[in-house]
Amino acid sequence: MELLCPAGNLASLKIALNAGADAVYLGLKDDTNARSFAGLNFTPKKLQQAVEYTKRCGKKVFLTINTFPKPGEESRWYQAIDLAAATGVDALIMADISLLDYAHSRYPHLPLHLSVQASATNLGALTLYKEAFNIERAVLPRVLSMKQVRDLSKVTPVDLEVFAFGSLCIMAEGRCHLSSYVTGQSPNTGGSCSPAKHVRWQEDGGSRLTWLNDVLIDKSGVDEQMGYPVVCKGRYTTDENSNASHILEAPTSLNTLSLLPELAKANVVSLKIEGRQRSPAYVEQVTRVWRTAIDSYLSSPEKYQTQQEWNAALAKVSEGQTTTLGAYERTWQ
Repeated sequence: MELLCPAGNLASLKIALNAGADAVYLGLKDDTNARSFAGLNFTPKKLQQAVEYTKRCGKKVFLTINTFPKPGEESRWYQAIDLAAATGVDALIMADISLLDYAHSRYPHLPLHLSVQASATNLGALTLYKEAFNIERAVLPRVLSMKQVRDLSKVTPVDLEVFAFGSLCIMAEGRCHLSSYVTGQSPNTGGSCSPAKHVRWQEDGGSRLTWLNDVLIDKSGVDEQMGYPVVCKGRYTTDENSNASHILEAPTSLNTLSLLPELAKANVVSLKIEGRQRSPAYVEQVTRVWRTAIDSYLSSPEKYQTQQEWNAALAKVSEGQTTTLGAYERTWQ
């Protein structure tokens, strides 16, 4: 079972690998990936360094090209694929079928992973992607229950990867229409929901106001620990309730440590840690906990138990300092 960790930059990549990641995923410093924040990602030169360092460690590096090309500007995405093939990454993570077709037809030796952005959740979809583009792996959306993952794992024609830890929100994977409405910028091309250039904080007496564009999405204490501001996790008042509250989604993070045995029995090949935009300290903390947990399970599966200190360590880097099993444990869909 692979531990796949985020690498927003070369420092995070080295920390992830040294902390026990089996593989890392990263993006180029442009809009071909959905985390094109300033200060993040890799130039072609840095990508080459990342690939060389990762291979010296005996680990794997996957390049994320998970946005959808703008009409008339497809060449930038094609160039990213060409660069990846020339650099020697171990796999591409993509969702757009035109990009999958380009990569498959020109570089049939280059493994393809279906991005979570493709939202493939059933046998028919996975079979189609396998037959058309020979994908080797699919990243499952964070909308499936544990039973659905188990059922799909029994028939899937490709390896399965699931999100094990990280931020949750209510958007359709990769395309937050709330953020797009407020900022006027699509998360597909703007780097993520709530692009940083639209975020603004303002001190107001003993309070901190959080603005996204011209919309007030939260009001907190100046010492209150807050996650990255996004529309769905803001606090709002309504005509019926004048007390601001999380009426859409409370800040929380997915944590599946307790599901590790079930995910292993379902033959899930890779556990993905979310957070390419997070700090190297976050990457190290989360990677070390998950490395310890996986090793504990593999050494003695029948005795595996989630340790309190693991959850406590992960809670410190979780949004709202709370965690959830998300859709894995929901009885409704």
